[in-house]
Amino acid sequence: MNSIIWKLLRQHISKGQLIGFAIANLIGLTIVLLAVQFYRDVRPVFDDQESFIRKDYLIITRTVTGAGAMMGDTGEFSDGDISNIESQPWCRQVGRFINSDFAVDARLGVGSGHAMHSQFFFESIPDEFIDIDPGQWGFSQAKPVVPVIISRDYLSLYNFGFAATQGMPRISEGQAEMIPLEFTLSGNGLRVDIPGRIVGFSNRLNTVIVPQEFMQWANDRFGTGDKQQPQRLIVEVNSPGDVKIEQYMQDHHYEVAGDKMSSSKANYFLTVISGIVIMVGIIISLLSFFVLMLSIYLLLQKNTQKIQDLLLLGYSPAQVSKHYIMLVVALNAAVLVLAIVLMLIGRLAYIDMIRAFGVNTSPVWVAILVGFIIMGAITAGNVQAIRRKVDSLWLHEK
Repeated sequence: MNSIIWKLLRQHISKGQLIGFAIANLIGLTIVLLAVQFYRDVRPVFDDQESFIRKDYLIITRTVTGAGAMMGDTGEFSDGDISNIESQPWCRQVGRFINSDFAVDARLGVGSGHAMHSQFFFESIPDEFIDIDPGQWGFSQAKPVVPVIISRDYLSLYNFGFAATQGMPRISEGQAEMIPLEFTLSGNGLRVDIPGRIVGFSNRLNTVIVPQEFMQWANDRFGTGDKQQPQRLIVEVNSPGDVKIEQYMQDHHYEVAGDKMSSSKANYFLTVISGIVIMVGIIISLLSFFVLMLSIYLLLQKNTQKIQDLLLLGYSPAQVSKHYIMLVVALNAAVLVLAIVLMLIGRLAYIDMIRAFGVNTSPVWVAILVGFIIMGAITAGNVQAIRRKVDSLWLHEK
C-alpha cells in the first residue's frame, strides 16, 4: 500500500531541482567542514606551546632609547600607566613583574658536585597567570622549596656553552627538572640557603619565575623595603592579534617581548579568514535549504488534489507526509556522507605540509560533528515544513 501511495505522490518530482539542491548543499557543507578542520589542524602552528603560561597574554616593556638611558630613565610603569592599560577594551587584566630586592647565588648540582655556580635573580608574576599544577607551584615556610620556571636559553647556554667547554654532561629538560638546585639568599645582614626545583621551561620569558608568595616573603626578609615600580607587565588580552593593541603599543612607545604579536596577528587573521569561509559555506547551505523547500512546496502544491483525496480516504497526515520526509532524509544523508568524504580528500592535500611543522594534527570528529549538526538542523526544518503543509491541507478539508 505504501508503494502505491508513493507512486501517486512522487509524480511531478523535479529531479533537476533536487539535484540542484544536493549539489549546492554539498558545496556549502564541504566548505564548512573543510574550513573547520583546516582551522583546527593549522591552529597549533601559531599557538604558544607553553602550557604553564596562559596563551592570551603579552609581556610589555617601555621602549629603551639612547637618550632615555643616558638621562637615567629606568623604564618603569607608573600606577597611571597600568590603570590606563587596564581601562582598554581589549585588556582583561594586568599583572606586574616583581623583581628580587636581594642577592641570589645559585648552584646547580650534577653528579657528585655543583656543575654550575652563578649569581642569580628572581622575578614573579601573579599566580593567576601561571597555569600549572598547584601541587608543583607555591611556597611554604614550613617546607621551603622554591619552584622555578626558567628560560630555555639558560639550559642551552649550559649544554652548548659551559658543558661543551668543561667536559660536563649535557642534560635534557626532563633531566634538568630532576637535578637539585640550591639558592643562597642574602640581604639585611641575613644569609639563608634554600633548595629549589625546576618545574618548567619558557621560550618567551627570558627570566626566572618564582611563586609570588615566595617573592613577597623573601623581599620582606632580605630586601631593602623600598617600593618598586614594575619594569615589565604581563597583560591578558581578549585577542592578542587585535590591531588596536598594536596601535596602542606604538602610540605609547611600548614593546611586546618576543614574537608574540606577530604570531598572534597570524593567528588572528587565521581565525578571521576561517570564520569568513565558514560563513560563506553556511550561507550556501541555507540557500540550498530554501531551494529544497521551494521544490517541496511546489511539489506539494501540484499534488494537492491527490493529498486531499488520500486524507479523505482515511490516511493520516503523518502517513502522507512520511514519504516526502523519507525523501528529504535520504537526500540530506547522502549529502552529508559525500561532504565528509570530500572533506577528508581535501584534507589530504595539505596534511603533509602541516605535519612538516612538527605539530600533531587534530582529529576529524569535531568537523564531522559540525556536519551532523548542520544537516540535522536543515533536515529538521525540512521535516517541520512538510508536516505543516500537509496538516494545513488536512485542516482545510475538515
